[in-house]
Amino acid sequence: MVMENKKENTETRLMKGNEALAEAAFRAGMKAYFGYPITPQSEVLEYLTAQVPKHPDVVILQAESELAAINMVYGASGAGARVMISSSGPGISLMQECLSYMTSAQLPALVVNVQRGGPGLGTIQPSQGDYFQAVKGGGHGDYHLIVLAPASVQEMVDLVFDGFRLSEKYRNPALILADGALGQMMEKVNLPPAGSLPKTQTPWATTGKPQTRERNIITSLFIQPERMEKLNQVLQSKYKEMGKEVRWEEIRTEDAEIVLVAFGLTSRICEKTVDLARQKELKVGLLRPITLYPFPTDAVVKLTESAKSFITVEMNAGQMVEDVRLAVNGRRPVEFYGRMGGMIPSPEEVLAKVESVAEKGLSIPI
Repeated sequence: MVMENKKENTETRLMKGNEALAEAAFRAGMKAYFGYPITPQSEVLEYLTAQVPKHPDVVILQAESELAAINMVYGASGAGARVMISSSGPGISLMQECLSYMTSAQLPALVVNVQRGGPGLGTIQPSQGDYFQAVKGGGHGDYHLIVLAPASVQEMVDLVFDGFRLSEKYRNPALILADGALGQMMEKVNLPPAGSLPKTQTPWATTGKPQTRERNIITSLFIQPERMEKLNQVLQSKYKEMGKEVRWEEIRTEDAEIVLVAFGLTSRICEKTVDLARQKELKVGLLRPITLYPFPTDAVVKLTESAKSFITVEMNAGQMVEDVRLAVNGRRPVEFYGRMGGMIPSPEEVLAKVESVAEKGLSIPI
C-alpha cells in the first residue's frame, strides 16, 4: 500500500528536506510551532522564523529549552491549535514525559525527529537509532504515538499533511521519524496549496464554555485506579483502530526469495541493492514500512508464503528487526545488517550480506 501523491495545483521547488517540511507545515494550516535548535534539524526553526512575516497568524517561538517547548505544545493543542514541534534525539528524549501526558489527555500534535547518531550527544550524522523510542512509547505508561517514516524530501512534505490529519483524527500525537541525511539533502518537491488540509473541529478544546455543554477539562491525572483503567481501555481501543492506517511499499517482491526490510533513507539504499542483486540473477525484493506504528505486520506475514528469508537493514544495532521477527514468527529466517553511530551502509555492503544469505540457502518449512 503506497500513499497517494496528488499533484494537482501543486508548486514545484528544489528544497532541502528540513525546509520543505517547514514550508509544508505552513501550507497544512499549522497555527503554532515551538522548538529549540539542535543539529541536524535546526533549519526547520530557521526557515519558519524567516518566513513568519508572510504568516502573521502563525506563532513561531524558540523556547528556552526542549522541555519548555513541548509543554507549550501541550498548551496550544489544549486550546485547539494545529501545532508542531521538531528536534533530534537528545531533544526528543527530554520531551518524553510531556508526550506521555499528551497521549493520556488525548491531545493531537505533530512531532518531528530528525535523527542523529547516538547514544548520548553522539554525532550530527544520520542514524535510525531512535526507532525503539518512537514505536515503543518512549516515555512512561501504556501508550503509542503514530509514527511515520519518510524516505524522500517529497515524503517529508507529504507526511506533514498525513501526520496532522492522523493526529487530529485520533487525538493522539503523531511523529515523523526522519534522519539527518533526509533533513539535509535537496530534491525536487511538489508542494500542495495552502489550505488543502481542512480545519478539524475541536469540541474538546479549552476555548471557553458555552451554555450548551459541560466544562472541558484536559488532564492526564486520574487518581482513582478504576478511572485510570477505563481511560487505558479507551486508549488501547484507539490504538487498535489505528491499525487501519498502516502504510507500506513493496518493490519487486512478487517472486522474491530474499526480502529486504528497511525504512527511511536505508530503504533507498536497499532499492539500489535490489537492482544490483537482480543483475546477478538473485531474486531480491524490498518491503518498506511507511508507518512504523502501526507496523505492516500483515504485509510481512503474507511475504512469508513465498520468500525464503528476510534481511532487515537499519542504521542502528538492530531495532526494527525485532518487529519483523515477531511478524515472521519463526516461519522464515530473519537476519540483520546494520551500521551505527552515523555510518550509512552502501548498496554494495548490503549486497554482500544478501549474497551471504543466498549462499546459505536458509529456509524453514512452513
